[in-house]
Amino acid sequence: MADSVYISSNITPAQLEFMKLLDEYEIDIFLLEEIETKLNRKFDNINEILENLVHKGLLSRIERGKFCKATFRDENVIGTFIVKKGVVAYWSALNLHGLTEQFPNTVFIQTPHKKSDKSIFGVNYKFIRIAEEKRMGIIKEGYGNHSYYMTDVEKTIVDCFDLPQYSGGYAELIRAFSVAQLSGEKMIEYCRAINNIAATKRIGFLAELFEKKGFKSFIRFAKGWVKDSYNPLDPQGSGSGSFNAEWKLRLNISREALFDIANKQY
Repeated sequence: MADSVYISSNITPAQLEFMKLLDEYEIDIFLLEEIETKLNRKFDNINEILENLVHKGLLSRIERGKFCKATFRDENVIGTFIVKKGVVAYWSALNLHGLTEQFPNTVFIQTPHKKSDKSIFGVNYKFIRIAEEKRMGIIKEGYGNHSYYMTDVEKTIVDCFDLPQYSGGYAELIRAFSVAQLSGEKMIEYCRAINNIAATKRIGFLAELFEKKGFKSFIRFAKGWVKDSYNPLDPQGSGSGSFNAEWKLRLNISREALFDIANKQY
């Protein structure tokens, strides 16, 4: 807090008016640079008002220039708010889509912008930077100040195969893929954008193994990506297992184990 800012002992008329306007316009989270425009009201010293309201526990500072009401703690909204073009993705999105009952202790946010990982109000956020052309398959959840963007179910699955270290575990990802209702055409579009040959082969192999409904076109597409080099089925698994020549994959998870994973009941 700047030394030059005056902290009043009681809430002033300007501070009270500011809080009333937040309620009137149903604003729970905001940027300093935009708030006066959103409230259609110019204050004499908006910085002083905000510092006082933070000091009195009526507002919380998320980070410099970003504030929310002290009672507002929606972690998905906050995570996507503090970085440009942020969307909830990977393990967090798997959970929101109901594809895993494992609850991540970190909120995974995908963005084309660089952002350091941080903890806000006791919640850990991890920001994964991607190329702009890979930013697609985005849907909106919630409403008003309680809305946020996240990856749709197909993009979530493709992203997790692309970067499985953010998926909450490979077995959990395989099970999520086996039970999810997916559009094969969307999966083709997203795999083209991600441009990860190994991930596309893994998805294609599993789709064929599980006889995934609506995936005949995807399987043909994925087989067109098969090259001479082998990849492990589980990229974080052991170097053992049989070789599948058709998909050029080393099955470091056996077919029997894959079916066990897919049929696992919580």
